[in-house]
Amino acid sequence: MARPEILQIAPMLPVVTDQIAKLFTVHRLWEVADKEAWLAENGSRIRGVAAGGHSPINETLLGKLPSLEIVAAFGVGYDQIDAKWAGNNGIVVTNTPDVLTDEVADLTIGLLISTVRRIPAAERHLRDGKWPSGAFPLTSSLRDRKIGILGLGRIGKAIAKRLQAFGLPISYYGRHKQDGVEYAYVADPVELARQVDVLISVIPGGKATEKTIGAAVFEALGPDGIFLNVGRGTVVDEAALIDALKSNKIQAAGLDVYADEPNVPAELMALENTVLLPHVASGTVHTRNAMGQLVVDNLVSWFDGRGAVTPVAETAEVARTKGSKA
Repeated sequence: MARPEILQIAPMLPVVTDQIAKLFTVHRLWEVADKEAWLAENGSRIRGVAAGGHSPINETLLGKLPSLEIVAAFGVGYDQIDAKWAGNNGIVVTNTPDVLTDEVADLTIGLLISTVRRIPAAERHLRDGKWPSGAFPLTSSLRDRKIGILGLGRIGKAIAKRLQAFGLPISYYGRHKQDGVEYAYVADPVELARQVDVLISVIPGGKATEKTIGAAVFEALGPDGIFLNVGRGTVVDEAALIDALKSNKIQAAGLDVYADEPNVPAELMALENTVLLPHVASGTVHTRNAMGQLVVDNLVSWFDGRGAVTPVAETAEVARTKGSKA
């Protein structure tokens, strides 16, 4: 029996590429000079897609793959994929949840402490030889702060669990109140910001959440407020954030994600009251390899006829009712 043909959209880790090359017939789209012509000639043979975390997979591309059964995406966020269209057209989309939860939660705590205690700035003070001329200024503290989490999913809960060890009260915002959750629920992002001193966003991206966090949120958070984002950059109105930081409407921000990655606004980078990371929350060898392995596991399981391992919500029904044609 012929091996299923897989379209790899962009370069991926060896843990993915080495395995799928042995198991499937893989076509590397980024190496093709005339992608449109190639898809027109070969698209009907493609039954699976392996996609990196930032590979855009929209209706236009999916429509050129009439035999497509599964899109296996690298990353927990999948707003770059038109999963709703895929589900409506019998295509399963998978992501890589759980395996990165602890890593992202750990990094969030590090980002929080770095932002509140100005660790990068303190290090620069030392490295620039300024210590002999004067001590680094006193910083703010985590003591007596209240934490608000926007998006209490797997990662949000893991962050909250870690913050409990600091003895900090926690509340959260989400689309609905969750049963069995001990933290206080606030039904509006602005009201949550008004009630806390630290606001942490783990909101997923997509049109529905675009610029959810804007001027009203920062105004409510106030001049002692700290804002962190480890979810998606598109949920933040970056112009409003920059204004809030420049005018001291909030105290500081710690960011790992941005609206137009890898392009970070120069105004944001110029600000001293920010700690900025290049989207590295899950960026360890251990976790990225585990994420890559889950991409492979989803493809293998699907084409073995065992179904998808981690289908996303928009395609869960397809995953339940439609098995691989293999």
